[in-house]
Formats: sequence, structure tokens, C-alpha cells
Amino acid sequence: MPIDVRWATVDDSEALATMLCAMAAHYRQAPLEHSRAAATARQWLGDESPAYPHFALAFADGAVAGLASVAIAHPGIDLERLMFLKDLFVRDSARDQGVGRALIGFLSDYCLGKGIGRIDLTTEDWNEDALRFYDRFGAERHGQKIFLRLSGEALGKAAKS
Repeated sequence: MPIDVRWATVDDSEALATMLCAMAAHYRQAPLEHSRAAATARQWLGDESPAYPHFALAFADGAVAGLASVAIAHPGIDLERLMFLKDLFVRDSARDQGVGRALIGFLSDYCLGKGIGRIDLTTEDWNEDALRFYDRFGAERHGQKIFLRLSGEALGKAAKS
């Protein structure tokens, strides 16, 4: 099956919305209303800098099949930018067909072409499928960092400080 991966543009708002809705269902979150997801996707994609796109979409046989959500951070202590892979998601119907591999290849190629020195990502420690997937690429597990989050009250408290 041919897989096409590209950076999402405003014209891909509906495809991105489809992926966001599928992701919410897969992770057993409250269902997203497609029209609301599409409006949000249009806003996000319209606000994006062409120099640093945030969403890569994979299409298999013309249908949206996968999503990578990324951010570029400047610079690290080594003066190289890094790409943070926030989410990599493949629709259930497209799993084990090379979609995830195509997304990682696309992101890696982008990094090499732009002088971005690494891709950092997280996954849950219980997600053995994801860990095996990233192991196949030679991803190193780094235990020296702790994942932290500011949200809700903590975010409000930080904003007031």
C-alpha cells in the first residue's frame, strides 16, 4: 500500500479533524464533535509558521491513516535544535501497514535536512507495543529525566507567580 506523508496545511483541516476524533476514541476520551475538531484544526493550521510545521499526516491509498504532532525547540545545550514528538497515532484500520514507520522516516528526514539534531518523545511505561516500535529504530531510553506537567490549578498558580 503506498503511503504519502506530508506536512498538514489548512487544506488538510478535515483530515486532521478525522485523526483527532479517532485519537480521542482510541484513548477512550470523551468523543470529539467532528465539526468542532475541524474548526480547531483550521485555526491551528492557520496559525502555524511554514518554517516550523506542527502536524504531519500520513495518507494510505488516499485516506488519512496517521498523524504526528511535533514541536521544534531552540537550542539545546549543544546548540542544536530538537524535535519533540508529542503524539504519533495510526488509525486502527491502518496499523501494521508501515504508516508509523513512514511518519518516523518523514520526521527523521526533515530533521536531517534542517540540521535538527534529535527527536525526543515520551510514551507510557506500560505501552509495550510503542516501546517495541521505537526500539526497532534504535531509540535510546533515557531514565535520567522525569516527565512533569503543569495543568489546571498548577498552571493557574504558575501564571500568578
